[in-house]
Amino acid sequence: MALVSNSFGDELTRDDPQQSLQSHAGWVTCVAFSPDGRRIASGGDDKLLRLWDAASGKQVMQVRGFESTVTAVAFSPEGEQVVAGSWDGALTEFDSASGRRLRDLRGHSETITSIAFSSDGKRIAAGSADDTLRLFDATTGKLQQTIRQDNEYDVTSVAFSPDGKTIASGDGEGRLRIWDAKTGEEFLDIPSHEQTVASVAFSPDGEQVVSGSWDDQLIVWDWYNGEALLTLRGHTEDVACVAFSRDGRRIASASEDDTVIVWDARSGRRLQTLTGSPDDVTSLAFSPDDRRIVAGSKGVLNLWRLP
Repeated sequence: MALVSNSFGDELTRDDPQQSLQSHAGWVTCVAFSPDGRRIASGGDDKLLRLWDAASGKQVMQVRGFESTVTAVAFSPEGEQVVAGSWDGALTEFDSASGRRLRDLRGHSETITSIAFSSDGKRIAAGSADDTLRLFDATTGKLQQTIRQDNEYDVTSVAFSPDGKTIASGDGEGRLRIWDAKTGEEFLDIPSHEQTVASVAFSPDGEQVVSGSWDDQLIVWDWYNGEALLTLRGHTEDVACVAFSRDGRRIASASEDDTVIVWDARSGRRLQTLTGSPDDVTSLAFSPDDRRIVAGSKGVLNLWRLP
């Protein structure tokens, strides 16, 4: 472990991964931890959904049947189901223990960019390159609601608030939008970034949203009034994915500059730069106990232990 200085003059650690898994034949496009932290799901452009033992790094399941790249994945809150979306717009719910296909969620016509479960596990939100955000019943797979933007840009990312009442989305025009999850009414429309908003995430208390963009920046927002609280600069290329830790104290970001950066969520100070990925880092997730980060890159899943 080496010590280097960041742009704020603070000391931070620069770490190689604690564990690297040779995962997909091609890019790892999406990753998620199971709620109990025991498994990791990953999707790739080899048209496979894979499940891994998070402790040993061994693959425990391989789900086939996709006709194109698996682009998004999410576990249900209790961990019994996993939903995966693909490049061709297919959205499918599986049994996470057996890999058995449970149901198809029909409605999207183009690439699924992002998937999120509501905290009670009853609803699934999916964003797509067909410029819509769609809500599905997680038990039946029935399409409940279609939210259409007032522009012709991809919905690139979606996230439920912790109470399930609100949804945040990002789009290809660089806008952050906040929606009423019940009515589909738009609460807020913020021209937040100069380029595509690739990823959004709510803080655990639901009071803030972080957005990551192809303009290389992250911004932390008070979504009630649209105020930018922090602008986090440190990446040198597109930010592909962002996440809050479960305790709300840290934010992690993955970038095409081949790094993951861990930030102090309150001050914006850069805490760690995690290196060792062979190429662009496309996706990341905190473990439920906040002790690890998993990130996907070209053919590799990297796992880091956090201090």
